[in-house]
Amino acid sequence: MEIKPDIRTLDTERLSAWFAEQGEKPFRRKQVESWLWQQGARSFDEMSNLPLALRNRLGETFSFGTLALADQQRSQDRTIKSAFRLPDGNVVEGVLIPTTSRMTACISSQVGCSLTCKFCATGRLPRLRNLDAWEIFEQVWLIRKQSELNYNLPLSNIVYMGMGEPLLNYRNVMTSIDWITRPDGLGMSPQRITVSTAGIAKMIARLGDDGARFNLALSLHAANDEKRNHIMPINEQNSLDSLADAIRYFYEKTGTRVTYEYIVFRDFNDGISDAAELVSFCRKTTAKVNIIEYNPIDAGEFQQTTPARLEAFKQHLEQNGIITNVRRSRGKDIDAACGQLANKNEAVKPAR
Repeated sequence: MEIKPDIRTLDTERLSAWFAEQGEKPFRRKQVESWLWQQGARSFDEMSNLPLALRNRLGETFSFGTLALADQQRSQDRTIKSAFRLPDGNVVEGVLIPTTSRMTACISSQVGCSLTCKFCATGRLPRLRNLDAWEIFEQVWLIRKQSELNYNLPLSNIVYMGMGEPLLNYRNVMTSIDWITRPDGLGMSPQRITVSTAGIAKMIARLGDDGARFNLALSLHAANDEKRNHIMPINEQNSLDSLADAIRYFYEKTGTRVTYEYIVFRDFNDGISDAAELVSFCRKTTAKVNIIEYNPIDAGEFQQTTPARLEAFKQHLEQNGIITNVRRSRGKDIDAACGQLANKNEAVKPAR
């Protein structure tokens, strides 16, 4: 049985070539792309301005996958966490995070993850595959609808901070951002998008070479190699010195200041000596810091620090001239940690 390619895996050039082969006018390709990336069609039958014969040919040639809502949890703080089932039966997570000033979609880039960070629920899942660009894009589309339907507000920001390591799915992540930001896509500003990486030096440098216009965040969580090796094995091949070099290069190429994300774990990386190491690392590059409250995934090694230690940590950074924000934990009354809801929905078990 021949497997039909999903139409959203074709770039504009290949789609144009298909329409030319069919003897169709070039504007038909633009009509189809509008349905795919602007109007949110979920089948060829919805493309009402196309002739029926053309819709039938599209259906005979291409598949048209969609994401289905497998599970959803709503927090008292209005956070909505969704488990989206992919066409192959796997599950990924997307989160709508409302605040007073913005509506943020947190989206996934892979099914599972290969990096095995000790504090992350996704790290307990094997990486099964990369998401296609359209699967990443459709998370944004569905979460945008959630924002409009539940809060009557448009989506304002997107963060690639869900399941997976975005820079290990480089091409599809970049393609999804292209369609999110294109005028004939969602038309969002790249300044409203943040890609978060656990730290892959050569790919950070590649972002610089490719002139990335979106924001970049590094999940740091420790500013010495010994501690970072313990919690993030990726650091063994991407030391702090190599990351600092890559981030300097990225800044030189793009002019965009990187944000360091730093989860504070009780009695592990939340002391003043840890803050002093972070200050030293920040001075190697042009960066700011987001201190993040931890959402524990169990009663294991890592737990949330105390408010007093968090405040002392923050004050030390600010007293040393580091721009610092504190990101409070969201969705504490639901499965808020990345990967928890997907685990519950058998994220690593394909449909039978």
